[in-house]
Amino acid sequence: MTELEKMGEAAKKASRTLSVSDTETRNAALNAIADILTEKADLWLNANAKDLEAAEKNGMSASMQDRLRLTAQRIADISDSVRSIALMDDPLGVLLESVTRPNGLKINKVSVPLGVVGIIYEARPNVTVDAAALTLKTGNAVILRGGKEAINSNLCVVELLRSAVRSVGLPEDCISLVKSTDRKSASELMELTEYLDVLIPRGGPGLIRSVVENSRVPTIHTGEGVCHIYVDDEADVQLGAKVLYNAKCSRPSVCNAVECLVVNKQIAEEFMNAAMSLLRQKNVEIRGDEKIQNIFGTAVKEAADADWDTEYGDYILAVKTVRDIDEAIEFINRHGTGHSEAIITTNEKKAEKFLSNVDAAAVYWNASTRFTDGGEFGMGAEIGISTQKLHARGPMGLREMTSYKYVIYGEGQVR
Repeated sequence: MTELEKMGEAAKKASRTLSVSDTETRNAALNAIADILTEKADLWLNANAKDLEAAEKNGMSASMQDRLRLTAQRIADISDSVRSIALMDDPLGVLLESVTRPNGLKINKVSVPLGVVGIIYEARPNVTVDAAALTLKTGNAVILRGGKEAINSNLCVVELLRSAVRSVGLPEDCISLVKSTDRKSASELMELTEYLDVLIPRGGPGLIRSVVENSRVPTIHTGEGVCHIYVDDEADVQLGAKVLYNAKCSRPSVCNAVECLVVNKQIAEEFMNAAMSLLRQKNVEIRGDEKIQNIFGTAVKEAADADWDTEYGDYILAVKTVRDIDEAIEFINRHGTGHSEAIITTNEKKAEKFLSNVDAAAVYWNASTRFTDGGEFGMGAEIGISTQKLHARGPMGLREMTSYKYVIYGEGQVR
């Protein structure tokens, strides 16, 4: 038996204990996690500093280093997020449906844990805590496999998490970390069908595609975010420029950041003049189609076909002009990844058409795509943003981390 198989076996055993634990014990574990993160913040920061030093030596981009970086304030926010999860209603044992059949059988549909969840992710140590907290609250054991960029941060915090869980009498193996960061460990996790009930990749498009294409364990697609904003010819230009700046520049490395602006030709020059004055503050590189290049000349790079399908994760924005909302919808449905899309317009009928016809997990009218987030949606933390339709779509909070079973009460009925 390999080390990972041993970890899987231990996680499976722990999940059975966790699945029948009471709400108070799981909430106590979450509060213990929040406490230890605050008490041992310096320990986690020191481990993170080693990762940041290595990242700088290896030439990691500034935006990716931002994803990796922990600060005292970020740890405090993570701790607060864990406490907020403890305060939320227990998602387990909820009666979802009930029916009594003509033969007298009473059939209840009740929420239950998924079981053992595997998560493969990249350079975001906060994901380690988010994933552990959400799975713990929902009675699931978790096997975490982070990237090499955050290995010191993850090794440190998982020991803290396991200590907190152990302190309230729950099995520490309900939270495990794969210590190897080579490709073999990821491949082995994708083959762990005997122990894993679901595998969730969280990271860049390359990671997600690799897991989806190679995993034998059922997979939930998350995170790939080629997000668009369409600026209609009846848009409030200043409002649109403000929304675009937020969606592109507030944190360009995350999956809900906008990557492509789609703008009506009739308003393109007016809108881009307003937007460029904001985007220049962050030195955003514009890659535009022929019309945008004709307007702005050398200030805009020529967009290649690949730019319409690229998740940059950086201060780069592709700009496509269209003749009307129908062309915008068609373009977004062809090039989007089903994550988050927005329209800027004062015309309610056009807005409703966009919201109805664009196929994405989250669609917005006159608001930034950056709101697609478990915390912003009132879910506490999130396990990721699902871009598929089964069984979860959009931010995955507590409800999305459960399944259900049918509980049937009889009085001797036979068929």
